[in-house]
Amino acid sequence: MRVLGVDPGLTRCGIGVVDGAPGRPLRMAGVGVVRTPADAQIGERLVLIEQGIEAWLEEYRPESVAVERVFSQHNVRTVMGTAQASAVAMLCAARRGLPVHLHTPSEVKAAVTGSGRAEKAQVGAMVTRLLRLDAPPKPADAADALALAICHIWRGTTTNRLQQIIKEHSR
Repeated sequence: MRVLGVDPGLTRCGIGVVDGAPGRPLRMAGVGVVRTPADAQIGERLVLIEQGIEAWLEEYRPESVAVERVFSQHNVRTVMGTAQASAVAMLCAARRGLPVHLHTPSEVKAAVTGSGRAEKAQVGAMVTRLLRLDAPPKPADAADALALAICHIWRGTTTNRLQQIIKEHSR
């Protein structure tokens, strides 16, 4: 399975593509960040994020998209920007008929490190180890996007398979 992970943000939107399956070695196919100028109008920034995500979807052709679930923060402006970038990622995936899965930050941390309270450095270190990389991806948004993809491969595919089995047996 190939998953595109998206760590949404208006200034830096982390993108990571991981190939794998539960119980099998994982492989990073690509990692990067879609950046927008902080002084640009919100509409222009959202268009740039959309164009960046579309380019990644076109190049890597994932089977599904995992996006970080927006959670409440003290800074409303930050939450709004994150939610807007998240919506753009979901829209791009839906336009292509790709399933979208949302994972909370603590879910991702727990899947990758074993602790839902792990620090960013721990997540980066485990992503590096799990994908057999020479160094943690920079910036942290890129490592977080890979962690989202890993989380979905390990947790999402199991959940999807269980739902499929239940559906088949309920007929």
